[in-house]
Amino acid sequence: MSDQSPFDRVLAHRQFSAEAFNTAWDLIDKTDRTPEEDIAMLCRAAASLWHWNQRSDMNSQSRSVGYWQLSRVFALLSEGGMAMRCGELCLKYSKGTPPFYEAYAYEALARASVISGDSAAAIRYLAAAQKLVDRIEEPSSREMIMADLQSIRA
Repeated sequence: MSDQSPFDRVLAHRQFSAEAFNTAWDLIDKTDRTPEEDIAMLCRAAASLWHWNQRSDMNSQSRSVGYWQLSRVFALLSEGGMAMRCGELCLKYSKGTPPFYEAYAYEALARASVISGDSAAAIRYLAAAQKLVDRIEEPSSREMIMADLQSIRA
């Protein structure tokens, strides 16, 4: 008889999706990342989204958040094309979700546009995000998106 418990994939995906997301976030917030930490940040953001995609409770809102995080990571790594692709997927999955998520999709696209050198597109995406801000009911969520939008230099 084996003393090993059976492997619970459902529980593993739930745990790894959250852990990878949170540890990627820690690296996003770190201002003095090493090149190795940059790669770890990217791997963790991608792993989070992959594990979320294996979960039965995956929905458009969760996909939107996952693609937003990947877009942010690519923007931090100055990879404008990939930041834009992930931002576009973020926008696709944010449709029909609360305005907070759609506003963040436009934030991701604005940030990707800046990285790509397209300030006109960045201004358009910032304006689209701004239109959604007033529809965000939770004050702390509204403040969070406003701070992120203000950090973008178009």
